[in-house]
This record gives sequence, C-alpha cells and structure tokens, in this order.
Amino acid sequence: MLKLYSAGIKILNFQKKGDIIFRQRTTAPLDAYFNHYISLPLPKDKILATYVWIDGSGITMRSKDRVLEKLPCELSSVPKWSFDGSSTGQAKTKDSDTVLIPSAVYRDPFRMDPHVIVLCETYYGDGTPTATNHRANCAKILSKISNLEPWFGIEQEYTMFDFDMWPIGWPKCRGYPTTKSLFSYCGVGEHVAGREIAECHARACIYAGLDYAGSNAEVMKGSWEYQVGTTLGIKAADDLWLGRYILNRIAEHFGVIISYHPKPMGKDQPGIGCHHNFSVKTMRSDGGLTEIEKVCNILCERHTKLIKNYGLMDGEENKKRLTGKFETAAYDSCRWAVADRGASVRLQRNVAANKKGFLEDRRPAGDCDPYRICALLGEIYVE
Repeated sequence: MLKLYSAGIKILNFQKKGDIIFRQRTTAPLDAYFNHYISLPLPKDKILATYVWIDGSGITMRSKDRVLEKLPCELSSVPKWSFDGSSTGQAKTKDSDTVLIPSAVYRDPFRMDPHVIVLCETYYGDGTPTATNHRANCAKILSKISNLEPWFGIEQEYTMFDFDMWPIGWPKCRGYPTTKSLFSYCGVGEHVAGREIAECHARACIYAGLDYAGSNAEVMKGSWEYQVGTTLGIKAADDLWLGRYILNRIAEHFGVIISYHPKPMGKDQPGIGCHHNFSVKTMRSDGGLTEIEKVCNILCERHTKLIKNYGLMDGEENKKRLTGKFETAAYDSCRWAVADRGASVRLQRNVAANKKGFLEDRRPAGDCDPYRICALLGEIYVE
C-alpha cells in the first residue's frame, strides 16, 4: 500500500489491484510538522504575494509567490514580474520571458493578513498582450463607456470530480444518480454533494474582497454555482477569475477536481454555464425597458459572432450544452423572452413589471472567459 500525505490534511491510500489503482480517502490528524512551519511568525517587513494569471489554455490558472517588503496599499506599488511562458503555453523557448502586470490585489484567504494575492495580466516581451490576455481589450472597451456606468453580475457553474474522474456523490463504478436532476437544484441532503467545499469557497471569497453574491447547488448532482456582482466595470470579471483560483486551491485540500466544461457528463445530463447579467444606467432608469429590448435584439443579431466567443475552442464545446434542453436555447438560433429559461437572453419578470433593470445572457459556457463576454456586451455602445 502506498501512502501519500497531502499537506498534512488528508492521507490518501492507494491500493493496487492488477492494473487498476483504487483510491481510498481517510481522515487523519493534521501533520504536526506542517503545522509547526506554517505557524512560524514572519517579520513585519515580509509579505507573501501570490501572483496569479491565466495560462495559454484560456481556462487554467497558474501562480507563483514573491516576498514583498511591505504591504501594497495601492496597485502601483506592486512590482511587475515575469515567468517562463514556454512552460505555460504562452511563449516559445527561445523567447520565453513573459511579463506579469498586476491588475488587482486581494487579501489572501489561505495565508491570511497581511499576505495578498495579485491577479495579473500577461504580456509578451514586446509589450503586446498574450493570446489569452482578454482583460486588456475588456478594460479598453469598458473605459470607453464608463460614463454609461456598465454593471455586470456573473453566475459561474462548475462540477466537482473525484480523482477517478467521476462526479462526487455519484455511484462508483460509473453509476448515475438514481433521481437524475430532479431534486439537486438548490437541494439538500442526499440530493447534493460538495456542500463543504462550496461553504469554504464562499467564506474565502468574501475574506479575499470579492463582490461575492451567493451560491447554490445546481441541477446536476455534484455541480454548484457561485455568483459575483453586481459590480461596476471590470471588477466582476476580475472577481470571477479570482474566484476560480480560490475554488481550485480549496479543491486541492479536499482531493477534488473542479471542471468548468460546458457538458461534462454527456447529452442526457445538464450542462454547465456562466450566465452574464448586464445593464447600463439608461436600462436601470425609468422607462429603461425600451433600451433593454433594443440591446436584446442586437445581441440576437450578433448571435453567430457571440457564440464563437462564449466558450473555449470557438464555442464548439458549448454547442454540446446549447441543445434546447435543460433550460438552454439551441446554439443555432437566438431569441429573448421574459421569465423563460429556455431563451438565449432572459429578462426577469420584475424587469418587465418595473419597465427597467437588466438582461441575462444565458449563452456563455462554464469555461468562457468573462473578460471576452463583458467586452462584447460593452461593444454594443462603442460602435
């Protein structure tokens, strides 16, 4: 039997039978040596800063640590840094130095105060954004419409997998939940799995300084959703990405893998989306429904372009989710409606009743880049 000690938090037992390794999870006391070192007091002039960025895949995040001499009180006081882009799918070996430009600073929920997490943009050595740095364009677009006060609220769905690559809470030996998705949405008890992770994530996000709005169990057992916003400008997209990083870090402690794939368990199971709620001040003002309806029509007119940007791989994987089933619209058409979760773009009933508010674009996939979505929504007012 092999025993792997994971940061002193869990003991993972692997029993080998033939060519198959069966993983058994057991609890264990916190490792005394790990606790000793992690509790060592640090000098006041030593601040640990974790630099976080999006790698060349467009969905996976990377991080590395740096020691600062003082707590950064503003973004400009955080130094730029660099990394080996050839090891993250972002540069060639002969020209691998890739630049990290700090974009936002958060409190570190893992090391706690005074340590910080620094969300970064990535740039090539010549000063141009890397291929997966969509934040640069998003910031440019939103700055052009700042007078319109664009607000965003984003809903991130995700699935938790065990190390056997099967959703947590599902029967082993590749079994499916007996109740399918009937009771899992906002469910309790045997109908949900992973609540302890969602609870840890909520507190960590709020501690870090995200505009964290809430969470709920989702339609497919083992899947959940968290929301950020409603927030002015680019912060909702920043918060969503940092929320993804925090979620994956927490998952490490529980021996769980987080997936944002839009259709992880096939055509007969619900998909994973990332709905974007959007408004400008004219929409939120009296009579704003007229403006909302105008924007809904524009979003449908641009459907073909948008759908290619609403998920990884030009949106091809998202097409597996957008089938017209499980509260989705078909990927090859677009319509908007009031209170209809089968529409591409939905207006809440109270928006129609109050004749003002916001719209919800339900097409983006769970693995979308929120910077791309927010930029595309903002572009409506730039052209």
